[in-house]
Amino acid sequence: MVRVLPNERSPGESAADKSERAHDHPLKETKGKAKEDAGKDSSRERSHKQAQGVPLAESTAELPPLIRRQEVVAISLVGLLIITIVAVLYVAKAFFLPVVAAFVVGTMLSPAAGFLERYRIPRSVGAVLIVLGVTALGVFIVGLISTPMIEWSSRLPELSARFKDKMHIFDRPLALWHELQGMLGGSDPLGSFQLPKVEWVQPALEFLSPTFAEFLLFFATLVMFIASWKDLRRAMIMNFGDRVSRLRTLRILNEIEVHLGDYLITVTLINAGVGVATGVVCALAGMPNPAGLGALAAILNYLPYIGPVVMFAVLVVVGIVALPTLSAGLIAPLAFMAVTFLEGHFITPTIIGRRLALNALAVLLALAFWTWLWGPMGAFLSSPLLIVALILKEHLMPVDTPQLPGD
Repeated sequence: MVRVLPNERSPGESAADKSERAHDHPLKETKGKAKEDAGKDSSRERSHKQAQGVPLAESTAELPPLIRRQEVVAISLVGLLIITIVAVLYVAKAFFLPVVAAFVVGTMLSPAAGFLERYRIPRSVGAVLIVLGVTALGVFIVGLISTPMIEWSSRLPELSARFKDKMHIFDRPLALWHELQGMLGGSDPLGSFQLPKVEWVQPALEFLSPTFAEFLLFFATLVMFIASWKDLRRAMIMNFGDRVSRLRTLRILNEIEVHLGDYLITVTLINAGVGVATGVVCALAGMPNPAGLGALAAILNYLPYIGPVVMFAVLVVVGIVALPTLSAGLIAPLAFMAVTFLEGHFITPTIIGRRLALNALAVLLALAFWTWLWGPMGAFLSSPLLIVALILKEHLMPVDTPQLPGD
């Protein structure tokens, strides 16, 4: 077999074929050069029109849509999923609130069970001891708060009359307000000012206090969670098959446990300091039952933003009713405002800000959402749940730091 190269004449090729092929080759080169020159002329014409401000013809190529149909469907499905989860959490509050609270509090207290294990105390026994200790402390604080409340509730008519007498200092501003309302022809909402009646107490207590079944579910779940936390950790880690997923799950669980434990210890110490400072201020101002007021301040300070406002209102009412003059009754509330200002703007950001970078807006929105969803216990759980959400986002959806372009 004879192999013929492209530029080599085959044995059976005639001289006429060779001359025809040689004649076609320059024609092809000429056509290629003509197309190339036409493209250059077209680009020159386009740049010339662009320099003179002449609009160019629109391109016939279709641009891709900004948001594809698949992305719209995915966003809609995620939105429906979030709405469904929120609706289920709201409707089934009696079940999910004690369970979630037990998981969060149990994660905070699990390092204490590990500490007791080092002294050869079984984890189940340690869980029972921890829950009993926390319950005893809570009962002691509730006793400090409830004793003066029961006493004052029995003297409510007398205290309301005394409160009205102290409010006579505002008679002149109210009279001026009445005159202004009469001149403008508007209604007088302050003319029939009355203290709120006692009927609101029972519905408020029903809203704030969970049922006995919820308490029982919370304590049973808390004890079992603390006792079996190590086994739960191992089961969640071994649920994944590959090594990378197991290591990521282990890091997430360790970080959640450490951060929630640090949060509980730090916030408890800060709130205890606020309670002691409030008790000292109330004692120096001559307020009744300063220990109970200090304990109430420490408990309410677990609720961000809401707790200090409620405590300030309580101190104003107690000071006006219990002390002889209005100026003396406002000393303790103003001092408490100074204490909470120092705690909220300097102490807490300095201590917690080094360990947990929580955005103030995110804390406020989480507080509003969980308070609307689950009430006061939701307000208590808002910051721990926000910490858990941020840790999950950091590990499951890591985002590289964008580099700004150079000048």
